[in-house]
Amino acid sequence: MKVLVTGASGRLGDFVFHELLRRGHEPVLFSRSRPADHGDLEWIQGDLGNYDDCLKAVRDVEAVQHLGARPNPTDHPALRKQSSQSFDATFKTNMLGTYYLMQAVVEAKVGTVVMAGSNCALGHGFRISDSPFPIQNLPIDESHPTYVEDTYSYSKLAGEEMLASYTRAFGVRTYVTRICGIFPPERRAELARTVKPVNSWQDYLWCYVASEDVATAHCQLMEASQDLPPHDVYFLNADDTTALEASRELVEAFRPDLLPVTGRLDNHQSFISAAKLKAAVGWYTSPSWRELL
Repeated sequence: MKVLVTGASGRLGDFVFHELLRRGHEPVLFSRSRPADHGDLEWIQGDLGNYDDCLKAVRDVEAVQHLGARPNPTDHPALRKQSSQSFDATFKTNMLGTYYLMQAVVEAKVGTVVMAGSNCALGHGFRISDSPFPIQNLPIDESHPTYVEDTYSYSKLAGEEMLASYTRAFGVRTYVTRICGIFPPERRAELARTVKPVNSWQDYLWCYVASEDVATAHCQLMEASQDLPPHDVYFLNADDTTALEASRELVEAFRPDLLPVTGRLDNHQSFISAAKLKAAVGWYTSPSWRELL
């Protein structure tokens, strides 16, 4: 299958296009800068913010792995002074860029799109107000309500609905992964070397996922698309957390108010469940970073 990979020079691109190659697919790479390790693969230089570039990129492909995105809210009050990007860069790339890509997908009659979303679609990260994220149940799954405040989290949540609208209107099969903290092998090794006991509650819930596991999940969703609902959203994270302490111990120590809404948490079980993804495509995770301790 000929597959376009947007954001091919980003932190996930290398893992995804190598997994596509391993599975016998033909990746076409699309990014603003040349990927470092792309070999003889076709590379299209372009920007998601340019519709003509998107049209050129999707020509003759059968599926899209949409990885291109800004990874944080460039207009966030706490981040703006640290960012060299324009205040609206996140909104333009993540919303308008995805819109241009999907319009090009319809024009080219591409059948399937798998998009890298984020667990931030919940709204628990990049909070702006003083109000904490209202957790209704632990572990969290895809049915949990969302309470986004920042443009990055909003763009990821709205991106899910945008893809769903293209499924309803045009029949494109669309899938979004809510990725939880991307950890390549070297980052997992560093975690094992430097991890320390927890001293406070973490809004991001100590979630992580191996980069290669993201690539596997994205390929599995693409390959199984005809056997899945035409549109769906899946949390994508490891089975355990990045914390040394057992998960229930963390709740008891830092958020005892959540104990009434906390279900079974075994050992270091993740606070966000990827059970839906596992059931859908048989996905499983790599060995935990704990094996490096």
